[in-house]
Amino acid sequence: MSTGVDGGSQAQRVGRPRATPGAVGGLTPREQILDASAALFAEHGYAGTSTRAIAEQVGIRQASLYYHFAGKDDILLELLETSVRPSLAFVDVLLAHEDAAAALYALASIDVATLLATPHNIGTLYLAHEVQQPRFDSFRAQRAQLQDAYSALVGSLAQDPDFLGTCCIQLVEMVITLRRDGNVHDSTASRIALACLHVLGLPASVVERAAAAGAELLATLEAEA
Repeated sequence: MSTGVDGGSQAQRVGRPRATPGAVGGLTPREQILDASAALFAEHGYAGTSTRAIAEQVGIRQASLYYHFAGKDDILLELLETSVRPSLAFVDVLLAHEDAAAALYALASIDVATLLATPHNIGTLYLAHEVQQPRFDSFRAQRAQLQDAYSALVGSLAQDPDFLGTCCIQLVEMVITLRRDGNVHDSTASRIALACLHVLGLPASVVERAAAAGAELLATLEAEA
């Protein structure tokens, strides 16, 4: 995996969840349910997946599944929130960073890594009509918070921060399609992060400096994680 200016390996390590000691195959029972659910949602769709099918996939009783989750909605909500929550954990420190361009590069890199770490590319369900229902409001609120962070960083670098911030998060979420199509490479995170800087119309020299500073920032965050 690549290292250095592109920051790809650092970003992917930052976004990767840790295994829990004593878990079967590196996954706790709760995580096994989430993983099996994500696989079934991806294959059969949310509406086409039952809690019975999820329990059978994990190899547990259906009643045992309800010990961990109240129902299928709660499972999908948790999966969706895992696609934004790890990125949000870094927002405060990045917004406070003195170099907004480096912070934007780092945020985009971390966000790509977060989406790559989600089980079975759960981001493909972002546009599912079920996700637009009120019971998933907390996920949409967290994603809006993340988009606001992009806009805030962009606001220090360019005009029209709301529009350009939206452009940045859309560029980042392009990795969902790339992952679906098998087009993810070691350089994907860094290339998308660079695209976020380029879309602001920053001079090439500023983009190059921000990428280098952003890679250093990612290394620092990785060391502290």
